Amino acid sequence: MNQTLTILTGAALMALVAGAAPAQDTAKKKLYCWQENGRKVCGDALPASAVNSARTEFSAKSGMATARVDRALTAEERAAAATQAETDRLAAMAAEAKARRDIAMAQSYATESDLRRAFQERIAVLDETVKASQLGVEGRRQSLISLLRKAGENELNGKPVGSGLSDNIRNQHAELLRQQNILAQQKIERAAIDEDLAAALERYNAMKAAEAARNAGG
Repeated sequence: MNQTLTILTGAALMALVAGAAPAQDTAKKKLYCWQENGRKVCGDALPASAVNSARTEFSAKSGMATARVDRALTAEERAAAATQAETDRLAAMAAEAKARRDIAMAQSYATESDLRRAFQERIAVLDETVKASQLGVEGRRQSLISLLRKAGENELNGKPVGSGLSDNIRNQHAELLRQQNILAQQKIERAAIDEDLAAALERYNAMKAAEAARNAGG
């Protein structure tokens, strides 16, 4: 017969065991304790109202706790847990990818000078790209200034600016803004590569030091 009652001591658990099942079945049974309306309640079966509650499971044979089951998560908590799990998974993947890159870097460059030389090649390409973009922006700016000057002269002379000239000014201005945005992004990338080099050198030297320590110890 199933029973549910408030429990205060470990002795009450054993009393519940004795009353709940024959001796030969005691070893196979479990007892459950959970909170209900602020009271600690125990029984040899879980009512429907307690299925999602946090509970402790006990061995009916020994009266010792055998498991702790947390309460069921709410929909919001499940969504948050899933989001956190995905964040952790992506972080682990990023860490693994970084470790693989570090190993590849250590194997690819025999010395720190080799690593610096590889970065300098990339830096030289970016420097040339930035320089070319700066020239393009300056050329586009001068073209726009020339068109604006022509439009101003037409107005001063009482002549219409004309739709063709107005369209050309708008197009030149839009292209100037586009090229300025490209240049700004290129400058960001150029600054970032210096940080990448510093970080790569730090990792490279740390790995080489660890490798030397392993070889010395072996």
